Amino acid sequence: MSEIEMADVFAAGRRGEGGRLYTYRLRGLGRSGVVVWIGGRGDAPDRVLTLPATDHRRVPVFVTGRQARLYVSRRGRRLAASGTETLELVRVQHWLKAPKRRRIPAGAVLDAWNFFEDLARGLGEAHRLPQQGAVHNSAYEKLFGGECSAWTPDELRVVLELLTAGVELWNSCPVVVKPLLRPRV
Repeated sequence: MSEIEMADVFAAGRRGEGGRLYTYRLRGLGRSGVVVWIGGRGDAPDRVLTLPATDHRRVPVFVTGRQARLYVSRRGRRLAASGTETLELVRVQHWLKAPKRRRIPAGAVLDAWNFFEDLARGLGEAHRLPQQGAVHNSAYEKLFGGECSAWTPDELRVVLELLTAGVELWNSCPVVVKPLLRPRV
């Protein structure tokens, strides 16, 4: 890991980086692991923790929540919760393969939508997700309200596009598997 990657990504005062930290486990068909999620402070949006690199930001991915907790702890921070939430991305990926034949896994779809937005934000790659408009907002409100069975064909189309782009982003984003647990001095 280069010196720039070991920069203190937990420094206070950087937009959104002083927020509360959580671990988040993703179980997907192509890639699985535990990431650190940062709750935005004030008006700052939430995002997935990424490390700076010379070409693209990279996501530190851990095998266990304990490894992520140790990583955060050795950088002088604590997790806001002891447990690790799980996104069953596999359920979303199976649904994406046959959305007309399978029941919509609403909870997993909502979690995935939120995760993909936070991942794109952390990577500085928001342009890799479809630009969201009124149809997205309507679909999201119905999803959040547990009414995804009432999606219009346009709403279903934009949800499928967003989730497909999000899965591609997660499966292709640069990662650092089990980054150094001890910061270099």
